[in-house]
Amino acid sequence: MRLLLVWLVNAAALFALPYLMDSIRVDSFPAALFAALLLGLVNTLIRPILLLLTLPVTVVSLGFFILVINALLFWMVGSFV
Repeated sequence: MRLLLVWLVNAAALFALPYLMDSIRVDSFPAALFAALLLGLVNTLIRPILLLLTLPVTVVSLGFFILVINALLFWMVGSFV
């Protein structure tokens, strides 16, 4: 039940994001649901591997490189959807 609630909250946040940033466009709520599902899968499967591989850069940049990783993953999901 908690997983479903988190998924719906993430989809609602993705659906509300175009009101904050003009460069992001979401066509419908089902598209936001699919994007939230895909973003959750990418964050679960790919993000830990990327964090491990880029650990030296992350330590040198005091953790700011994690923002770059998050942006790249978001861009990848956006281009796929």
